[in-house]
Amino acid sequence: MKRTAFFISDGTGITAETLGQSLLAQFGNIDFRRLTRPYIDTTEKALAMVQQINAVAEQEKSRPIVFDTIVNPQIRDILATANAFKLDIFSTFLNPLETELNESSSYSVGKSHSIKQNDTYMQRIEAVNFALENDDGARTRHYDSADIILVGVSRCGKTPTCLYMAMQYGIRAANYPLTEEDMDLLTLPNSLKPYRQKLFGLTIEAERLAAIRHERKPNSRYASFAQCEFEVREVEALFQRENINFINTTQFSVEEISAKILVEKGIERRFK
Repeated sequence: MKRTAFFISDGTGITAETLGQSLLAQFGNIDFRRLTRPYIDTTEKALAMVQQINAVAEQEKSRPIVFDTIVNPQIRDILATANAFKLDIFSTFLNPLETELNESSSYSVGKSHSIKQNDTYMQRIEAVNFALENDDGARTRHYDSADIILVGVSRCGKTPTCLYMAMQYGIRAANYPLTEEDMDLLTLPNSLKPYRQKLFGLTIEAERLAAIRHERKPNSRYASFAQCEFEVREVEALFQRENINFINTTQFSVEEISAKILVEKGIERRFK
């Protein structure tokens, strides 16, 4: 079964997309076509959006699913005329919250992602810069400032996880790739030993690692299953010898990996 889902907003669309995607993920038997439409902030754009939604409904013979975070009541009224199953995220949650808090919402566009109103913006950027500057073991002199240091074999997901934790949580995350030389020594690299309490390991199934590496360096020793199997086996043994917590990333998204790491390490989001 196929259905179309629209994520519509008068801002960036990030909130509508994030919440909508989370809900759609619960319906694994349906193949959703996902369309994000940000900055629907005029009546003209809203009317054009209604036409687009109705065209999809006619073509597919089923109502599209619409997730929206529109705050302008006039634009919301226009969208309500579309032939769609509509989920108004803001009104669904804001109205009961206003009642509970006995306070009216400001109904301002883009509040959650505003630079001017959100004093965490620079903290996010600084954390991202830290992740980039301390990526792939290129520099270790700033490890004393790190909140966490991810270790594992090459291409097991360290870099995207560090960047996600930086952007979403403001975490200063560094990463260090364990090489075949490190494994031969049967101990942690000297540059990591002073930071043992900050270390967290990532591992991955050998088959998946070989497929990822093959995209980067096809038909190489680096990408061979035998090499990947050896590295994964040795690095997991190293983690166990050194009593370093680790998780297998094969079946998890970067969001899930990040959340699991922060829970296990007891690290809190750096901004509220």
